[in-house]
Amino acid sequence: MSNADKLIIFDTTLRDGEQSPGASMTKEEKVRIAKALEKLRVDVIEAGFPIASPGDFEAVEAVANTVTDSTVCGLARALDKDIDRAGEALKGARSGRIHTFIATSPIHMERKLRMTPDQVVEQAVRAVTRARQYTDDVEFSAEDAGRSEIDFLCRIFEAVIDAGARTLNVPDTVGYAMPHQFGQMIAALRERIPNSDKAVFSVHCHNDLGLAVANSLAAVRNGARQVECTINGLGERAGNAALEEVVMAVRTRPDIFPCETRLDTTQIVNCSRLVSNITGFPVQPNKAIVGANAFAHESGIHQDGVLKSRETYEIMRAEDVGWTHNRMVLGKHSGRNAFRARLKELGVVFDSEEELNEAFARFKELADKKHEIFDADLQAIVTDTNIAQENERVKLVSLRVCSETGETPKADVVLTVDGEEEPGSAIGGGPVDAAFKAIESIVNTGAQLQLYSVNNITSGTDAQGEVTVRLEKEGRIVNGQGADTDIVIASAKAYINACNKILQPRTRAHPQKADV
Repeated sequence: MSNADKLIIFDTTLRDGEQSPGASMTKEEKVRIAKALEKLRVDVIEAGFPIASPGDFEAVEAVANTVTDSTVCGLARALDKDIDRAGEALKGARSGRIHTFIATSPIHMERKLRMTPDQVVEQAVRAVTRARQYTDDVEFSAEDAGRSEIDFLCRIFEAVIDAGARTLNVPDTVGYAMPHQFGQMIAALRERIPNSDKAVFSVHCHNDLGLAVANSLAAVRNGARQVECTINGLGERAGNAALEEVVMAVRTRPDIFPCETRLDTTQIVNCSRLVSNITGFPVQPNKAIVGANAFAHESGIHQDGVLKSRETYEIMRAEDVGWTHNRMVLGKHSGRNAFRARLKELGVVFDSEEELNEAFARFKELADKKHEIFDADLQAIVTDTNIAQENERVKLVSLRVCSETGETPKADVVLTVDGEEEPGSAIGGGPVDAAFKAIESIVNTGAQLQLYSVNNITSGTDAQGEVTVRLEKEGRIVNGQGADTDIVIASAKAYINACNKILQPRTRAHPQKADV
């Protein structure tokens, strides 16, 4: 592909996607997702905001040292300390990018930055110049560009291109733009900026009005050649443009979009499931491309048409986005090498034999409970194994719950806390409520339950249940996950996982709340 024909896919699941309350990821989880994005052949992976906290710095550094086929990007405000921190985190990257930004809308400059337009331009140029000391690949974003004055955008973009920025990002930060308006803005910027041919125009759209994908595609039609997006549309508030929707729209309608991506779209479903599994944000069944019903046909008319000719009701093939590779043809008699090989195909590589052995033991345990093991089950096993190896001060030893008609449910639990076994009991409104209260009677976190969500990982009555628990304490929000064929045990695992996070020292501030 020529540069004019290539659409660069910039994935910010690990940065902007993580800003969803409760979606915070560990360093190890970020590396797992980054490997999956690399296998998907994403062009740029925005790994985080290095200045936000030591933990965020370490996560960006770990991704930069792991990924080799995609460019790894770190976000930085237009401040020297941010840019230096990002440069340090990306030092080990085979291909690194610094993404620096400053607000350009009148309301942001006046009320947030309290700077004049001249000062904003000066700081933007200084930031790009400093970032060029670390890498030639510098991206500049005009925060809240959707509500910025076009004349000022032309001025600041021209200045940062002269300073060395090679990607110009036009964010619809608050999801305010309409597609026709946003497309016209991109066209006007490209036409009016004298040196616009020296930079790639990018867009970063939020979904507050449900228009993130539509706005992104309108921008592509008007010359934008980078789209910033996330897996499953994850992101703060209503989320970001969904990567899978942008990519498949461009691929399905070449008559409309004169460009193409380099993505291996058969990896989309696996990426979607991995992100959902790690963050605890389930994908709604009717979600485009990756929802369970995206290629399902219940209407008799539809079924008849598809059987006669797929194209009557399907505009793309399910297998093109990865729906044909959902089943693992392994069972309880399968060996360790076959298990390792299938997980490698899913983008999971174990750092040690100990990790492999622990995951394999969990696989065997699950294979004894259910006849068919699916790829989604494997993702859950790996997540469960990683949880078990992460900072487990509190572990589940045993759980007994009594629930019968006309009687108050009661739970008896035994935990190990810092290596010491402790029993606890409680009654509750149901078996899960009783189990949570019994666990809390031992750990005494004082946290408030904000969310309890159950999602079946696969189909069938023997399916694993995946539970997400969200706890809040003193403004800190954590997510816990657990999976098991017994939903009460899965719930207890999820609650304990969240408790372990609440009990550990805060090493990573929430990206939106970091005191930087």
